[in-house]
Amino acid sequence: LVLLSLAAILGDTVNYWIGRRLGHRAHAVPWVNQAHLDSAQTFFERYGGKTIVLARFVPIIRTFAPFVAGMGCMSYGRFILFNIVGGVAWVTICCLAGYFFGNIPVVKQNFELVILGIVVVSFIPVVIEVIKHKNRRAL
Repeated sequence: LVLLSLAAILGDTVNYWIGRRLGHRAHAVPWVNQAHLDSAQTFFERYGGKTIVLARFVPIIRTFAPFVAGMGCMSYGRFILFNIVGGVAWVTICCLAGYFFGNIPVVKQNFELVILGIVVVSFIPVVIEVIKHKNRRAL
């Protein structure tokens, strides 16, 4: 658990710093929209901590959240705090769930369906937020 948590934390930290370094140069790239960068910065000032922790549990999103946090200039002190909390929680929950549920016969026999179910359930919060966002825009 310790080694995997450390790997998760270091991986997101590297991703954050890549985003941070590229974020300063992104202003010069013609296809990067400055309004989107400003929006990312505002978003991470408001929801950054929650995003970093919860993104661990959502495939695809977990890849981009630390990068966008770096580009959005989320403070490193705030990022690393939530990175540690999210990394330790994610590794602990996933490993312990595998340990406790892995030997249940119905899980063993239907492992592909269990994985598919986990992926589907992990996208539910994203879908809900997208729907909320679209409803707010419609008003």
